[in-house]
Amino acid sequence: MTQTLDRAALEAEIGRYFEPNLRQTLAEARAIRSLETSSSEIRVTLELGLPVRDYRDELTAQLRRHLDEAGLAPLALKLHLQSNITSHSVQRGLTPIRGIKNIVAVASGKGGVGKSTIAVNLALAWAAQGARVGLLDADIYGPSQPIMLGLQGERPSSRDGKRLIPLSAHGIVTMSIGFLVDVEQPMVWRGPMVTSALNQLLADTDWGELDYLVVDMPPGTGDIQLTLSQRVPVAGAVIVTTPQDIALADARKGLRMFEKVNVPVLGIVENMGLHICANCGHTEHIFGAGGGERMAVQYGVKLLGSLPLDGRIREDTDGGKPSVAADPASARAQAYFNLARRTAGELARRDKDRSAAFPKIIVEDT
Repeated sequence: MTQTLDRAALEAEIGRYFEPNLRQTLAEARAIRSLETSSSEIRVTLELGLPVRDYRDELTAQLRRHLDEAGLAPLALKLHLQSNITSHSVQRGLTPIRGIKNIVAVASGKGGVGKSTIAVNLALAWAAQGARVGLLDADIYGPSQPIMLGLQGERPSSRDGKRLIPLSAHGIVTMSIGFLVDVEQPMVWRGPMVTSALNQLLADTDWGELDYLVVDMPPGTGDIQLTLSQRVPVAGAVIVTTPQDIALADARKGLRMFEKVNVPVLGIVENMGLHICANCGHTEHIFGAGGGERMAVQYGVKLLGSLPLDGRIREDTDGGKPSVAADPASARAQAYFNLARRTAGELARRDKDRSAAFPKIIVEDT
């Protein structure tokens, strides 16, 4: 067999590798950018539509195993990974906000399921994996991100008196109503005022250039959530639930709300799925087992992850340094890193935004 045929066979086999986060083969994802071979090694450049920092060693091992099984393993495999995070389509009639490639809503049908904890760790994990990330705390009545990010008492500034400069923490930028009002001041506002305030936080913040803006949605499926889902150009939504039936019933409502406004649901996160006793190691499904997986199967969406009930996660967020930032090498943080990669992969599978390809028609009187 000639070197050309060897290379062709090698490229075809690499293209058949099924990338688990994208849930596509590398050929389907059009990820192979270059391939060079020599008598001793193969050099491959792949471009993926998700953050890839710290993913090279893992993917290299998986790809080497794939080639071994096909009988095409080279003596050495050198993999170069590139990230190309693009803007994806949003609801009909809306266009992505300039400078923000993708808005991802993290939502739940009810409170108390750990939605804000997941939102902040998802944002931090994406940033740690190499993306430019912002976090909008959309819970006007009960903003929690100032505490979780260690920014309580901080105030945003403005260069021109019109647009706010978001605060920075642990590699992301963030905005919350909690930065603008006294921490003990109750927000006794009706729905229209809340919606207006939230739109201002989004539109009047100078976010800069972002790959992802994570929106920590308020709990529930009322007028505020529906209005936000209709007015904010959302590329995808993540539904958070616990395994218990009561939480699942409300999570289904949240999922159906996004379906009604044509926002794709990227998947479901089952939180507090398993508790491991810190003293004896005994495992227990305190809130039930398998609820998130059953819901994912029922609605034909991806189960993005099942996260543990761990007191250290609560301690991390109460201390202003969520798990991904506090102890990135820990098992609890790795669960969020895996969740982030799967979520980015699901979004990368979606249709790209094509609005920039069409000319804008301007009518003028002459």
